[in-house]
Amino acid sequence: MTGAAVLDDLGKVVDDRVRPAGDEDAIEGVRPSYCATPSSTEETAELLRVAAQHSLHVVARGAGTKQHWGKPPLRVDLVVDLTGVAGVVEHAAGDLITIVRAGTAVTDLQATLAENDQQLALDARFAAATVGGTVATNTSGPRRVLYGTLRDLLIGITFVRADGVVAKAGGRVVKNVAGYDFAKLLTGSYGTLGVITEVALRCHPLPRTRRVASIEVPDGEVAADLARRVLCSQIVPSAVEVTQPATGPASVGVLLEGVEAGVGARAEVARELLGVTSQIGDLPGSFDSYPFGPGDVGLKISTTLSGVGPVLKSARGVGDRHGVPVSVGGSAAGVLYAGMPADSDPAVVERVLAELRAIAGAYDGTVVVLTAPAATRRALDMWGPIRGLDLMRRLKDQLDPEHRLSPGRFVGGI
Repeated sequence: MTGAAVLDDLGKVVDDRVRPAGDEDAIEGVRPSYCATPSSTEETAELLRVAAQHSLHVVARGAGTKQHWGKPPLRVDLVVDLTGVAGVVEHAAGDLITIVRAGTAVTDLQATLAENDQQLALDARFAAATVGGTVATNTSGPRRVLYGTLRDLLIGITFVRADGVVAKAGGRVVKNVAGYDFAKLLTGSYGTLGVITEVALRCHPLPRTRRVASIEVPDGEVAADLARRVLCSQIVPSAVEVTQPATGPASVGVLLEGVEAGVGARAEVARELLGVTSQIGDLPGSFDSYPFGPGDVGLKISTTLSGVGPVLKSARGVGDRHGVPVSVGGSAAGVLYAGMPADSDPAVVERVLAELRAIAGAYDGTVVVLTAPAATRRALDMWGPIRGLDLMRRLKDQLDPEHRLSPGRFVGGI
């Protein structure tokens, strides 16, 4: 069938909200043929049914803030732009639950919840990021220490399978899919299992005030020791962040939230735990930021609490040995991020990655390459050893037997 005929079939679903794709629609250098913008779950399902009829390979896109994460797709025929599937469906403030469409910007959702003094206790590191994209890439920030990760906040999900069938799982839904916890499975799946169109999320009260107790220390090991002291205390921090730039001192930041009187008292205890040179202030703009920028090499390092110090020490040592600056920062609970400059030699990055994986692995951890320049991506095993890969492949085969959803984007070429 000709391209015009395929475009006509897609247009029967979304009218004039489909067009031939342009260079701006390319996914990490892979240019699609078409771009369609549905406005509902039903239109998304019909689009995927048409795509299945024409054997089109599909990538879902929100605001595109993290399209450079993961591997480039092996092939893209159709980009499904979900920014049209937007809006808060329901906010049951009394139940601390909201139902929101996937194309809604996280900042817009937060503004709606704030009208009822509530929040999604999730740190949006990208201002334009959508709810669906955040779920698809499983991005959680510093406040995971108190509130948990996105998987803990997600209680229900609606998604469209590769064949165009709408499925729902979890709470606040009419029809459930038996056998799998799809709310958790689709979180961090990079769009390879289904196209997310709606989610139900747990909300929390909006804190009345915030304070940050912070201190500079000589290196990451000292920072990790102090952070562990805070985490083992009774002050209930919302976040405990450690930061170690490529050179110079490291730092610890402790975020405390709640009512004014309680936060003030807890902040003083945090200051005592950190030491006499610590300070109490407001939340700095850099508190929730990655140690890498656009185009840089960005890593996610997961480890146990006891592994944070050794990982920080190793990162600085590895960088010094190989002559590449390695900056690290993240949650002292065991989720760190590392960055290297965009112009770093791919062979050097590969050696750094191998050493970091060895030290993280000693503490039951992993190191994943989130993003990197194209030449560096080609030189790297971006995911590393992953437990349960055979099971993940079987699940992919079951839900998307023709491998048409975001092919090759995820671990193991899924």
